[in-house]
Amino acid sequence: MSLLIIGGTGTLGRQIVLQALTKGYKVRCVVRNFRKANFLKEWGAELVYGDLSIPETIPPCLQGISAVIDASTSRASDFDGLKTVDWYGKLALIDAAKAADIQRFVFCSAQNADQFSNIPLMEMKEGIENKLKQSKIPYTVFRLTGFYQGLIEQYAIPILENLPIWVTNENTRVSYMDTQDIAKFCLRSLQLPETINKTFFLGGPKAWVSSEIIRLCEQLAGQSAKVNRIPILVLKLVAQFFGFFEWGQNISDRLAFAE
Repeated sequence: MSLLIIGGTGTLGRQIVLQALTKGYKVRCVVRNFRKANFLKEWGAELVYGDLSIPETIPPCLQGISAVIDASTSRASDFDGLKTVDWYGKLALIDAAKAADIQRFVFCSAQNADQFSNIPLMEMKEGIENKLKQSKIPYTVFRLTGFYQGLIEQYAIPILENLPIWVTNENTRVSYMDTQDIAKFCLRSLQLPETINKTFFLGGPKAWVSSEIIRLCEQLAGQSAKVNRIPILVLKLVAQFFGFFEWGQNISDRLAFAE
């Protein structure tokens, strides 16, 4: 089976690429920057240029491909905006996959996407899930929580470098998972017919609040964290302010997601 992986340079995507190559799959990765993605080529993956914000670049990537794993999402630093990539880009990907007669489509979505339609990114994740189901492409959707690997940059490094950590004043619990485990689920689903046209919710064995993670990092680092708390109301007001301007829409959407 030949795989096309979208988001192969990301935290989750690179684990999927590495494990797929280890299992003997022929792996092709859609990339925008060949230099930044060179480590995937060194692992043994084929690199092909493609950009979800440029829909016409997608169909050529699917030639000779039997299954697609989409582990991508737009970054906060992407100035194209969430909608360009996470809505229009993924709609183009689904259309191209249908035209290419793709046998399986694995989509990495977000936990509880259907419960937060007021958050643009979550609304788009659920919308893409629905479009994928309507396409009649055999699919598997994984609704994911946070990644343990993301905690390193968010909490551990700031503590070690004596930098401030910004958190809200709400104690939302998140059952983080190791991206290596998520990658195993994605690849295993390709081998199990009973996962076709199903949605699965993945989460870790324990739900954490930010204060617990900070305390653990402090213990491991042997030093105290500089914690700055942002009231949810302030976050909402800032998101609304940026939402008034076209240039600030992507910032507003990201703040809504953080909220």
